[in-house]
Amino acid sequence: MTDLGQTGAATWRDYKELTKPNVVLLMILTSAIGMFMAVPGMVPLHILVLGNLGIGLCAGSAAAVNHLVDQQVDQKMTRTHNRPIAQGRVTNLQATLFAMALGGVGLYILIVWINPLTAWLTLASLVGYAFVYTMFLKRATPQNIVIGGLAGAAPPLLGWTAVTGEIHGHALLLVLIIFAWTPPHFWALAIHRREEYAAVAIPMLPVTHGVAFTKLHILLYTILLFLVTLLPYVTRMSGPLYLLGAVALGVGFLYWAIELLRDKNPNAPMKTFKYSIFYLMALFVIMLVDHYVFPVAAL
Repeated sequence: MTDLGQTGAATWRDYKELTKPNVVLLMILTSAIGMFMAVPGMVPLHILVLGNLGIGLCAGSAAAVNHLVDQQVDQKMTRTHNRPIAQGRVTNLQATLFAMALGGVGLYILIVWINPLTAWLTLASLVGYAFVYTMFLKRATPQNIVIGGLAGAAPPLLGWTAVTGEIHGHALLLVLIIFAWTPPHFWALAIHRREEYAAVAIPMLPVTHGVAFTKLHILLYTILLFLVTLLPYVTRMSGPLYLLGAVALGVGFLYWAIELLRDKNPNAPMKTFKYSIFYLMALFVIMLVDHYVFPVAAL
């Protein structure tokens, strides 16, 4: 175990890394689009800025707790061994205070300048990811990412409630899309890192049930995701541009899921993982464009 705090002073980049900025940026993108989907016109600027700031700070706080809890695991995995806490550049106390400060400021912003509903839902998401998933589910069941994925799927709902102050069925549909997307996205990475997860006794699906079983379930969840992404058009939340984009992107995801199952391409797991990130970003951006190109269909 690394002697924490003995390898040099932390830099701002270390604290930035604690927040998992790439993940938080993707969450803010979906949160912002949730805001725009909630109204026919422009989102009030103060809600757009302060709402996403508060949500982003809370997401960064949850990420820092994840670093803190997983530090011993991180030290043993190639993908994570150089993280700030794992290498001792940031101490446990520093990380704890940093996480508390981010979460506290984020919740304060949401309560004072947005609305209590968004603050409480954001807090529930933070607790769900940082504590329920990271401390318990991740080590308890191979269905960890399925159950815990609900916390990561919350940002569009948070964006929606930040604008409207209420939970709407269309907002829950956005959550459902990310919820269905999470297992095939993460299991593709888990296949690539299967040996490392096995070495640290994390019961990811490819470790407990084998790679072939996981690949089959990636395909099944991708089919489910394809069907779920048609619902915004069916419910008249989105119009024809979104439908075209959802089908095209979904066919691409199905291609990689089938390519995984065929087991002919050793690079397929990481290619599937990378495509899944592009897929989600593109799907939500197309949804946003459609919302303003076909405003009648979207209302």
